[in-house]
Amino acid sequence: MTDTTITTVGELIAALDHYDPAAPVRLATQPDYPLENLLGRVVSIPDSAVSDSSTRTDQSVVWLGTGEQVGYVSAPVADALGWSSVADGLGWS
Repeated sequence: MTDTTITTVGELIAALDHYDPAAPVRLATQPDYPLENLLGRVVSIPDSAVSDSSTRTDQSVVWLGTGEQVGYVSAPVADALGWSSVADGLGWS
């Protein structure tokens, strides 16, 4: 996958389409202190209920919650995510 921001459910589905559906999934967060989490709940809330901006819509926003932290992101994962400078700064090999 190229460096891109995924902003819609369709883009997320397309990004995952070529992976094995039985493969484990993790969420990598916090590039400066990289953590590895399971995914938690998936919910949908109307944008109008959570947005303070004047551009609110009635469209629902899908939220992916983080689940249990299972460890720290390894150097190869950080490198694949483009967080190489973080991995180098932490002394990972």
